[in-house]
Amino acid sequence: MNIGAAADASGISAKMIRYYEEIKLIQPASRTSSGYRQYSEADIHTLRFIRRARDMGFAVEQIGELLALWQDESRHSEDVKQLAQQHISTLNQKIAELQSMVNTLQSLVSCCAGDERPDCPILQEFAAQ
Repeated sequence: MNIGAAADASGISAKMIRYYEEIKLIQPASRTSSGYRQYSEADIHTLRFIRRARDMGFAVEQIGELLALWQDESRHSEDVKQLAQQHISTLNQKIAELQSMVNTLQSLVSCCAGDERPDCPILQEFAAQ
């Protein structure tokens, strides 16, 4: 199938598929005699794997590691588990940072009168050095 059909089948845009080939996350597709990319069912399966990993928030480098582990039949599941646990740690840290931002903004919003006056503690906090 061509790149458009591969994009539809995998849920990854054609632009991203080209990018993944460029950075060597995936093998370049075979080409027709006229130079068009051709993708196999195995290629689509790999692209879907990438999309699911991306949906879980894994970075491109981590997806490369996951792909290598997935394709290595002699892999140890502990290696996959360790990578997933590291990602969970990263996600929990991001959640804590976002929660801190929410708490700060909620505090600032509660201090703002929200009236016609120009005084605004939200802007004052942003401008503070």
